[in-house]
Amino acid sequence: MKLARIEQVLTGKAVPYTRPGSFSAIAKQPVAGPVQVDVEGLQGDEQGDPKVHGGVNKAVHHYAYEHYARWRQQLGDLPLLKQPGAFGENISTRGLSEADLCLGDILRCGDARLEIVQTRQPCWKLNDRFGVADMALRVQQSGMTGWYYRVLEPGTLEAGQMLTLEHRPFPRWSLTRVLEVLYQRTLDHTALQELSELPLVPSWRKLVDRRLQQGTVEDWSKRLYGAQPEN
Repeated sequence: MKLARIEQVLTGKAVPYTRPGSFSAIAKQPVAGPVQVDVEGLQGDEQGDPKVHGGVNKAVHHYAYEHYARWRQQLGDLPLLKQPGAFGENISTRGLSEADLCLGDILRCGDARLEIVQTRQPCWKLNDRFGVADMALRVQQSGMTGWYYRVLEPGTLEAGQMLTLEHRPFPRWSLTRVLEVLYQRTLDHTALQELSELPLVPSWRKLVDRRLQQGTVEDWSKRLYGAQPEN
């Protein structure tokens, strides 16, 4: 089943960022022509903090361009929102959102096969990029986070290619539902138990197991706002 046409493929280089000692490659730029993609991501793409960005379970970030209109309604006609790349995405499409996809979906794009393994957990770098103190929290609460692919089969990605759905093993787990459990119904035991039965990435496995065992929600403040200065 055809899902959407890739409008742009984007990559970025890691450069010094807004806070002392920080680096980021969030400022992605469109690439002309085919780009090789393998288990580590797109050729020429970098991450500012490899401990939390990139790697096999965050190899490619996809963000729906439709979301930009909703952000303009909230934030005004910012220059950042005039073209894809504002959210550090590698793939930009129209006609495909978190409501249309499920965790574990396997997509074919040319000779590459991609698996949706997690939604984005937004961090403080979005606050600084947009100049909005709670932008990461807004993205988290909105459900417009984007999602990450694991690369099952390397290949090339290029604007104009079609993304097609090859397999949907968990049709009950739309990305919208995943986001609701992560950030809204955070201690819904039944939903967490069902989510725990899926083949989750290690960080999500730890998160879900902790909530089930301890009945508490992890602290989001460091991710959303950055490390607080010591007194």
